[in-house]
Amino acid sequence: MGAFPLLLFPLVFYNLLAFGGGLAGRADVAALLNEGFGLTLPSGDVWHFSYSDLFVALSLCLLFLEMVKATRTGRAEILNHAFSTLTFVAALMEFLLLKGFATTAFFLLTAMTLFDVVAGYTISIISARRDLTVPEHD
Repeated sequence: MGAFPLLLFPLVFYNLLAFGGGLAGRADVAALLNEGFGLTLPSGDVWHFSYSDLFVALSLCLLFLEMVKATRTGRAEILNHAFSTLTFVAALMEFLLLKGFATTAFFLLTAMTLFDVVAGYTISIISARRDLTVPEHD
């Protein structure tokens, strides 16, 4: 399970909304994500929170967990990086080519998958370099 990219969960969820939204009575995923609710803050202001905002916030939490997973070294992490790369490619292709995926929420999810790939490889290389004693050249 350690090799499984957590950002695949929101990607699959968005796909279910986009392709199966008609089952929930909403064929337009962008309109569905723009709906939301208001929270009254102690200041008296009302914070309008859309489902898109909630989707992005939960995806950010999963991205944080991915960054924590990237600090580990081992075979599962190499597989995780490979699967994360495939997740990014799938998200990018959906964003560019499929109808219903050109939303800000999905763009931010795609950006998070790219960040996961780049940061994951970078963190792994730095961690591996620290494990290896590399002599410095003068």
